[in-house]
Amino acid sequence: MKEELKQLETEIEREIKSSQSGESLKKYLNKNSQLSLLFSKIKELDLKERVEAGMIINELKRRIIKAVGEKGQQKQLKKSDYFDITLPGQKPEVGHLHPLTQSISQARKIFEGMGFITVEGPEVEDEWHNFTALNFPKDHPAREMQDTLFIKGDRNLSERERKLMRTHTSPVQIRYMLDKKPPFRIIVPGRVFRNEATDASHEVNFYQMEGLMIDREVSAGNLKAIIEEFCHLFYQERVKIRLRPSFFPFTEPSFEVDVSCSTCQSRGCSVCSETGWVEIIGAGMVHPQVLINAKVDPKKWRGFAFGMGWDRIVMMKYKIDDIRLFYSGDLKFLNQF
Repeated sequence: MKEELKQLETEIEREIKSSQSGESLKKYLNKNSQLSLLFSKIKELDLKERVEAGMIINELKRRIIKAVGEKGQQKQLKKSDYFDITLPGQKPEVGHLHPLTQSISQARKIFEGMGFITVEGPEVEDEWHNFTALNFPKDHPAREMQDTLFIKGDRNLSERERKLMRTHTSPVQIRYMLDKKPPFRIIVPGRVFRNEATDASHEVNFYQMEGLMIDREVSAGNLKAIIEEFCHLFYQERVKIRLRPSFFPFTEPSFEVDVSCSTCQSRGCSVCSETGWVEIIGAGMVHPQVLINAKVDPKKWRGFAFGMGWDRIVMMKYKIDDIRLFYSGDLKFLNQF
């Protein structure tokens, strides 16, 4: 057996030196290998020879296992160290802001350039700030549960205790006027909630962009000029706007603001119902009672307010035809922005 072990050791040493990956050495470790067969014959030897042969076989196994590991590692290193400078670079995947968030940031910069500051307020609001302070009558339909998402609780609570999910960003106007002294110019971007059926143009949760300007000499002309300048900068084209008489409890006079349809260039299409105009903003001069409720003297101060359905504004900008896409989490849609 000594001669056989010596020949096998020489063969294994030669294989270790010549093998590139170490794969060929694995044949010495299987059950039918010559090394295993010699190991099975050890029991036929006397005690002294058995010890010597066992030590040699175990040492050979150890060297084979070590060589297989080292050569396999060298092969991996060679592959990873190789770099082909002619290959195109791989762009790492990174996240980005949601299109609504991106557009709100853009709008904030535009309004900040016109002297407005951005303020925020609570999404869970009380009935007084959401309705009463804004001159909504007690029997207004918006106060009913089929239109507004009230927080579960006692219907007999007072207006300042009864909680709801805010239906518009206008309550922030009241909170700001109660806390600050005029003059001021603010915008209020944020989420609002309505108890509505969801479809291509309606969502239970959507965004608004509120605006308020209070000063001693403010007119509807200022309102029109600011909205017109905003639309020009936001849409990056000289769009036309028009003010149509309307009604809102918190403004007097009140207007619906239409913008010329950018989809068809005012020629008429399905987006604008063939009229060439799209309604995007509700606005008007702040009602004197609202100023009184906010502790602002209407004899000294006056101003305007406007509210944009922000999702609709962005839909027009990017020619999106379904509001639900903003909230779907579909990466095929979101990665376009």
